[in-house]
Amino acid sequence: MSSAPLPDLPASRTAADGSAVVRVLSYNIRSMRDDTEALARVIRACAPDVVCVQEAPRFFRWRKAAARLARTSGLVYVTGGATASGPMILSSLRATVEHTDDVLLPRTPGLHQRGFATAVLRFGGARLGVLSCHLSMRDGERYGQGRLLLDKLASLGVPHAVAAGDLNDRPDGRTFGLLADALQDGWATAPWGREHTTRLGDPLQRIDAVFATGGVEVLGCGVPMGLPGIEEKDLRAATDHLPVLAALRVPVAG
Repeated sequence: MSSAPLPDLPASRTAADGSAVVRVLSYNIRSMRDDTEALARVIRACAPDVVCVQEAPRFFRWRKAAARLARTSGLVYVTGGATASGPMILSSLRATVEHTDDVLLPRTPGLHQRGFATAVLRFGGARLGVLSCHLSMRDGERYGQGRLLLDKLASLGVPHAVAAGDLNDRPDGRTFGLLADALQDGWATAPWGREHTTRLGDPLQRIDAVFATGGVEVLGCGVPMGLPGIEEKDLRAATDHLPVLAALRVPVAG
């Protein structure tokens, strides 16, 4: 970790014209099998308005575990978890939830069931579609899921949206490329913090990302390593992925 603290991204705010700066966090939490107190500390330090979770608890008493994570992180449960086969959305009280929809994707025999957690959230006069995803480890299935992701994002009925999650693909992969061609790749658009999202000590890869539709201004995006309040020991203890934090300026809904 750099010895110099990482400058923070713009804070959450709603402008006089109704547009909003929204902080979006994407985080694979490995079913909360690790240090949940460290996990909550990392999330709180990021001060997100929206958290797109992957590998949320989805088996016995999963709703209780999701509620506990939301409570200890200072957030509220929006949708997803077992109902989306892992992806989940949390938000701050700043968000007004207009609509939610959890989607189970076509399943390849022998592979994990995958899904999307989606919501439409309002911040002041800005409406933001949100999609949390965890794509397949198999290339062919993953590419099909990428196409379904774009279809689902377009079907949310809002001009501005964000998709975030664990892609199981790198920027030079065809699914990552499919999404980056259609959407703004947060890190490539406004890099901030650390690029690579794999566990500290593992081979350097960027397999987690935040994407935004056109019209959304990406103010910064990356791994918040070095952000005040985020300790390397907590990042190591919380889960096997690093989080991706983005600040987005969302225009007023048309």
